[in-house]
Amino acid sequence: MKIVVAISGASGALYAKTLLETLKATDHKISLIATENALKIAREEIDLDYRELGFPSYDLKDFKAPWASGSNPCDQMVIIPCSMGTLGRIAHGTSDNLILRTADVCLKEHKKLILVPRETPLSLIHIENMRLLTLSGAVILPAVPSFYSRPTTIQDLVNTVVARVLDHMGIENRLSPRYKE
Repeated sequence: MKIVVAISGASGALYAKTLLETLKATDHKISLIATENALKIAREEIDLDYRELGFPSYDLKDFKAPWASGSNPCDQMVIIPCSMGTLGRIAHGTSDNLILRTADVCLKEHKKLILVPRETPLSLIHIENMRLLTLSGAVILPAVPSFYSRPTTIQDLVNTVVARVLDHMGIENRLSPRYKE
């Protein structure tokens, strides 16, 4: 399966890192797109440059990436974390960078698009944009951890969210205990 993981400039770098490290252990073809701000935030939050994880990485202006065209779409795209600015631009059909174009292609080709916003509180504009994307077929999966597994570390909390992302991608995982397990 061809999977594009995009990282926009919202706080929550550990979510992206955990997803990428988990996907690395699969046989799926993973490609990475990160905004400049996402790279800065990852350095600030977790001392990481995502590009060092070894995935093919594409520049935001590289519209020659194969899945920038509807004739060769990726199978799935996850934007984790997804800023509300990115979410809003996708909701309104703006596609002036590779993250936005790939998301646009996913929507028009009916491919899985998962957006993981981390922002709070939400304005009515944010909620309306999420509604539009949901109606268009996207999955809005807020970075809201669960607590029934009695997490004791930040990584445990992150794992509850990333496990749900992987579930929606159809990828088996044991990142976090299931309810009543």
